[in-house]
Amino acid sequence: MARAGRPDQPNAAERFNEERATYTVKGSQPDLEAGVAAIREVQATLKPKPGVYRMLDARGDVLYVGKARALKNRVANYTQVERLPLRLKRMVSQTRAMTIVTTNSEAEALLLEAQLIKRYRPPYNVLLRDDKSFPFILLRADHDFPRITKHRGARKAKGNYYGPFASAGSVNTTINALQKLFLLRSCTDNFFSRRDRPCLLYQIKRCSAPCVGRIDAAGYDELVSEAKDFLGGKSSAVQAKLNAQMEEAAAALDFERAAMLRDRLRAATFIQGSQAVNAEGVGNADVFAIAEKSGQFGIQAFFIRGGQNWGHRAFFPGHTDGLSAEEVLTAFLAQFYEEVPPPRLILVDRELPEADLLAEAFAGPAGGKVELSVPQRGDRRRLMEQAQRNATEALDRRAAESGTKARLNRELAEFLELPEPPQRIEVYDNSHIQGAQALGAMIVAGPDGFIKGQYRKWNIKTAQTNDDFAMMREVFQRRFARVQDEDPDRDSGMWPDLVLIDGGKGQMSAARDTLEDLGIEDVPLIAIAKGPHHGRDGREVFHFPDGREKMLPENSPLLFHLQRLRDEVHRFAIGAHREKRSRAITASPLDEIPGIGPARKRALLLHFGTASKVRAASLEDLQRAPGVSGTVAQTVYDFYHPGG
Repeated sequence: MARAGRPDQPNAAERFNEERATYTVKGSQPDLEAGVAAIREVQATLKPKPGVYRMLDARGDVLYVGKARALKNRVANYTQVERLPLRLKRMVSQTRAMTIVTTNSEAEALLLEAQLIKRYRPPYNVLLRDDKSFPFILLRADHDFPRITKHRGARKAKGNYYGPFASAGSVNTTINALQKLFLLRSCTDNFFSRRDRPCLLYQIKRCSAPCVGRIDAAGYDELVSEAKDFLGGKSSAVQAKLNAQMEEAAAALDFERAAMLRDRLRAATFIQGSQAVNAEGVGNADVFAIAEKSGQFGIQAFFIRGGQNWGHRAFFPGHTDGLSAEEVLTAFLAQFYEEVPPPRLILVDRELPEADLLAEAFAGPAGGKVELSVPQRGDRRRLMEQAQRNATEALDRRAAESGTKARLNRELAEFLELPEPPQRIEVYDNSHIQGAQALGAMIVAGPDGFIKGQYRKWNIKTAQTNDDFAMMREVFQRRFARVQDEDPDRDSGMWPDLVLIDGGKGQMSAARDTLEDLGIEDVPLIAIAKGPHHGRDGREVFHFPDGREKMLPENSPLLFHLQRLRDEVHRFAIGAHREKRSRAITASPLDEIPGIGPARKRALLLHFGTASKVRAASLEDLQRAPGVSGTVAQTVYDFYHPGG
């Protein structure tokens, strides 16, 4: 039985030639025959065209996203159950529907597959666990004196982007050195426009102070051009030019300028000398090596730009049971380059069966032909061997850390009297200043550490904001009422195995009573309070729902682990509170008027001086304000005078 529909797709997928259909059959329990029947019904309607398919369970949740050169042939493979590995048999037994999207080519299908995997995070796909975006260096081009800054996220601003860098720390270090080398400004345009004298960065020789005319536009443009050459791989030419200028200044007895140029040369040497990886002769490339141990995979990535190493990072993909290293690395690369622009050269440590397809898919985002290569000799081979060593060492460290975490989880379960080690721990805290800008916060920890993508915060709406217990009740009511409504069967993984509260008996009572009111009695609940000496001895008291209290020995590794969980929610709550307070400080009563944007708000404030004077103004006065149309004036007046 076919059901027509248009499944949600990311905006980036709209460029594909799409033919969408969703197919369903009855049945909800895992049943291999029902799954095969659903797939056969779909397979009968398909043609040998390229595209992407999604396996859905009885609730409509995505189990798996796959791509195919010929959809009819690929989907038919899932009906040959005897040839499937156990992992795919489980998937087929849960399948009750499929969604099909056709594309113009298999390369387009590969790109769409990566987008959908990132969006839905299906349990049977290899997943790139690290969901943090990579930082770039942005040299803006929307100002007469371009600014150099760190950038994350969508690349909307006009300018030149250099990256990716492996971490924010590596970007910050490089930007600091680039400021010394090229004296480019890093301040915001607003700060730049308000200066009447140089700031501290000029005094410490990290800016040329274009804001107050210490350098003219032509001189600054030359610095920008040199920075682009340096970041684009022409570092030797830039260094040679600086060296010649330094010698010329010294010969002219201009020792102050010579010293300044010497310091800039030292900054260039620092950027090149601080590289932990020798990437000489490689140019622009990303390097990937994969290691396997006990069924776990670790992938080491080096980012090489202009012969300089811009950092390295280890990744540990999830959902890799029963897959080969080649399959894992192929799936990883497709997801990795879903957001990060690929370079023209990608070095890998083994032959990949779909290397040509990956290269074809990456050519569009890269703006030209992309080569996937396995180095055999020379500098590239030595670099790959270093990546392989790093991948193995990172996987060994991961295994050691996982063993420690597993042991701590077992000890945690024993100490807190849990039936088994918790897989999902939620920790709660409130933050406010004498009731102002109050909010509640939750952090989540799993077997592999903090799961920051699932952190949550709640603005306190109904509770008295100077009542910590009432705030805790509101947070628990909103959090658990929602998960109870969205996942009553508790099979989505969003129910906690343990809830920790930063607080004492009062917070414990508030949370316990709220859960009981919701009919939830099987979620383990523990409150962590400072010890008898208010934490000065580094000990904590653990309050149980039945009123019992426990303490851990001083210097206990488990105590440190629990304190780290408590400190993380405290950090997150305070950070969210500060952000909310900052927004409140800059807020204006005019923000509440619908249809009044920043430009019109600024025009009103410039004309009347304060928001209270805008409120008191007559309609005629509002209409006379520069930049305010009659319609806008009427909107503002009606907002403050709803009766007429």
